[in-house]
Amino acid sequence: MLLLTIIGAVLLVTILVILFVNLSPEFGGKATDEDLKKYNQSAQFTDGLFKNSIPTTMDMDAKTMFGTMMDFIKGVPNSRPDFKLPVIPADSTEIVENAAQTKIMWFGHSAFLLQVDGKTILIDPMLGDVPAPHPLLGKKRYADSLPIAIEKLPVIDAIIISHDHYDHLDYGSIQKLMGKTNRFYVPLGVKAHFIAWGVPDKKIEELDWWDETSLGSIKLAFTPSRHFSGRGLTNRFSTLWGSWVITGEDDNIYFSGDGGYGPHFKEIGEKYGPFDFAMMECGQYNKNWKDIHMMPEETAQAAVDVQAKLMMPIHWGAFTLALHSWTDPIERVQKKATELRMPLIAPKIGEQVILDSTIENYVQENWWVNQ
Repeated sequence: MLLLTIIGAVLLVTILVILFVNLSPEFGGKATDEDLKKYNQSAQFTDGLFKNSIPTTMDMDAKTMFGTMMDFIKGVPNSRPDFKLPVIPADSTEIVENAAQTKIMWFGHSAFLLQVDGKTILIDPMLGDVPAPHPLLGKKRYADSLPIAIEKLPVIDAIIISHDHYDHLDYGSIQKLMGKTNRFYVPLGVKAHFIAWGVPDKKIEELDWWDETSLGSIKLAFTPSRHFSGRGLTNRFSTLWGSWVITGEDDNIYFSGDGGYGPHFKEIGEKYGPFDFAMMECGQYNKNWKDIHMMPEETAQAAVDVQAKLMMPIHWGAFTLALHSWTDPIERVQKKATELRMPLIAPKIGEQVILDSTIENYVQENWWVNQ
């Protein structure tokens, strides 16, 4: 009887998982045959999968895998803030005022509201509470609230996506945003998710590495990164990943997306740099997956490689997705940036930063330190 109960429980769980994976809209869509023909023309697409430009491994032997799982179960000290994070509230009127100025506002992790040449752009707007296909499968955001609710955002001229992982592409956020957004710029393969979620095809533009397009006076270029993709159990490498160059009339901006350190940073810097401002991945790293997430010291060096005049560490400050303390990224990257003489800012969540000549007088507050 006990054996039958165990077998029944296993079968029930298996059935529920299969149903969830196949029925939940969170997992997105699949490429059509026509899409696959298009992807086959990409140098990044081989044997039905996208690939990195240099060898990149995420493999761990059984011993390392088991040890990593146990470490996640045990956790690490200071993995989350033990105090209420400062979040600067914003309103739609404040956002649209002086829209011609180049401004950035961070939502934590890699989500940004960017204003360039009078256009309002959202980058990787994961604005939900948990970066997972179900709230029970992940841990909540550090902050109790966002600077502004999605419903109160002004009209968004474009949304830019770096890749389809849950901490960058959130189904719930897109559902709320698609009615007030005019254009979506996504990597190859990611369009299938948006189509499945009800976004009209005419609003979506897919790009391959080094492809260029425009949004009014703004030039957009989709550039490489060293990472991977996938939202389900069996679709890893089914969509492309990358970084973005956003060039306005006065300011040249780089957004790294996710990825390990590699020669692509120098290539991007040589082709599109120098950059007035670079948002550089710095968080959720580990020696066991260093090929797909940079260490903080590499983040500072990557900013040098892309020829950034000013860098901001991102991919931290919102979620715990790795085995380091929540402040380790900023502490280590600050130290290395100082050593490399790379100017760095780390604004509070919701703080509007204007990228003009006054940025040189920006006063850095170490808001991550509990006073």
